[in-house]
Amino acid sequence: MLKILSKRLWECRKNAGYTQIQVATYSDITERAYSNYELGKQMPRLDILVRIADMYGVSLDYLTGRTDDPGPI
Repeated sequence: MLKILSKRLWECRKNAGYTQIQVATYSDITERAYSNYELGKQMPRLDILVRIADMYGVSLDYLTGRTDDPGPI
């Protein structure tokens, strides 16, 4: 799951045109923490993952690989 999550976080951020700093600021975390999520070095807490999903307009199921449909929340 961590590998899928890191890939999808990167894809969502690139598709949305955000920087890591912008996502980290919105999610109230450090840029390093967000970078670690994208690199697959660390798993975000649930509350942070929810904020990130909200920012990208996707479901938690999509980010974690339970579905391939990013669809709106």
